[in-house]
Amino acid sequence: MATSAVVPQARFSAQTRLRALQADIMELILDRELEAGDPLPTESELSLALGVGRNTLRESLKVLQALGVLEIRHGFGMFVAPSNFEALADGLTFRGRLSLRHEGLEALQLVDVRQALESGLIGSSIDVMTAEQLARIEAAVARMEQLAARGESFTEADAQFHSLLFEPLANDLLTSLMDVFWKVYRKIHVEIGAETGDLTAIAAVHRSIYNAVALKDKTLSSELLNRHFDGIRNRIAEVVAV
Repeated sequence: MATSAVVPQARFSAQTRLRALQADIMELILDRELEAGDPLPTESELSLALGVGRNTLRESLKVLQALGVLEIRHGFGMFVAPSNFEALADGLTFRGRLSLRHEGLEALQLVDVRQALESGLIGSSIDVMTAEQLARIEAAVARMEQLAARGESFTEADAQFHSLLFEPLANDLLTSLMDVFWKVYRKIHVEIGAETGDLTAIAAVHRSIYNAVALKDKTLSSELLNRHFDGIRNRIAEVVAV
């Protein structure tokens, strides 16, 4: 019993040290004011600066590479990675799809986050939206309606619609997060078999959102965006209840 209790503690301590080393490497990048694309010191220099062995350092570097903090170019060295949300999207997609096998909690939470982002920020976007931007949103809706009339899915037009809604905010981080949640949302959508819904009705929902935005009705726009996510939330609940 005593021996079995020691092993988890040792593992915990090792993981704690690795996380601390990863934090130290990120602090070193910040302290040296390195930018995306800048080279990092060599492994030997990092080992000396951080006071750790090469093997331990390499473990942390691999984790940071997976997290998108740095990239390792074999034969060239290590560099501060450019902005990349692919790892985040992949991780959230996996967690969401995995949760569908149980109670679907994480999948539902991901839908909640996307819903909160869109319904919460639409008012601010309406405040600064130009006539040209509004026209592009309407064009995306028209495309969805055309495809729905032919019985064709409109995934790209749907994604464009939601992206254009928040383009007026000119917030690159928001755009990246929206893209992440869209990718996650679409994967979950396919996983639960929600690709065969009433396309005409879905296009009509987007038309109603556009109309509210065009009227600069912030309250109605937010309310309609909230309702927009009810369908997939209900479908997730049905799937995990089976």
